[in-house]
Amino acid sequence: MNNESQTDHPETNGRSQLSDNMTDQNNHKTCRVLVTGATGQLGRSLAACCPPDFDYVGLTRQDLDLGDLSTLQTKLQAKIEAVQPSFILNTAAYTAVDQAESEVEQAWCVNGVAPGLVAAVAARYQIPILHYSTDYVFDGQKSDPYTEADPTNPLSVYGRSKLAGEYAVTAGNDLSLILRTSWVFSQYGHNFLKTMLRLGAERDTLAVVSDQVGAPTSAHWLAQTTYAMLRTLRDSQLPTQYAGLYHMTAGGHTSWHGYAQYLLTQAQEMGFELRVPIDQVLMQTSAQYPTPAARPLMGRLDTTRLQTAFGIEPEHWQTGVQDVLMRLQKCEF
Repeated sequence: MNNESQTDHPETNGRSQLSDNMTDQNNHKTCRVLVTGATGQLGRSLAACCPPDFDYVGLTRQDLDLGDLSTLQTKLQAKIEAVQPSFILNTAAYTAVDQAESEVEQAWCVNGVAPGLVAAVAARYQIPILHYSTDYVFDGQKSDPYTEADPTNPLSVYGRSKLAGEYAVTAGNDLSLILRTSWVFSQYGHNFLKTMLRLGAERDTLAVVSDQVGAPTSAHWLAQTTYAMLRTLRDSQLPTQYAGLYHMTAGGHTSWHGYAQYLLTQAQEMGFELRVPIDQVLMQTSAQYPTPAARPLMGRLDTTRLQTAFGIEPEHWQTGVQDVLMRLQKCEF
């Protein structure tokens, strides 16, 4: 989906552009956001629930390819000059966790290097950037939820590339917010929830990993929460006080197996055609299901800082599952 605005704007330097944007914000006029990765789960969710006081401008990979470092900054600068956004949301990423083990250069380029270039261009115009990261920056050895202050130790190329992206964005833009989330799902694209629905309709039995724990997080909730955060930033007299790292996941936690059992039970009650009996959704260990990329066994993230700074209460992960199932039932995708 590409909702890029074609409105013409006179060229301005960074400071005068920022002044124009702040004038609009203080008058509570529409606030324009420029979103990379517009065809992804979060990009599409941001478009779908964009509120009236925001103007969503989406960039697809064809508009801005984070894998092409030679043209990235020039193309982004042209987009900023044309669109004049108040915020940039970087949702684009290389997300094929296992494939990244054999495509190291591509994963590192998109996840580790490109976000820093995007942040640096945004900084020239004094535009805040929100960059989305992952719980895979941790090794999963901590029993309690990880806080933003905990040391990182990614186990995979994907996790290491995303951590490098966090550092690059922070170094490139003083107005950056790094948002770590986990186990994202939606009615869009490919994700665990939709895979389980498909396999549940095709098979008599399923085996799902039960020793990896985290918080399944709805992209729709992430989008709504993002706009709530943007309102706070828009209306703040000192937006730099909000810069930094935040954990941004749904409430509660479960294993992949518990997640599968819950969503298939709910789907069955809602009338989805399923072949697999719920008691045939079996548990297996990570050792029984080896993958090219190692995953953290414990990926719970503490969201206290997000709640305190922005007054946001995470929705429970089960609520998000129910919401997406209803959207799929109504073909809202």
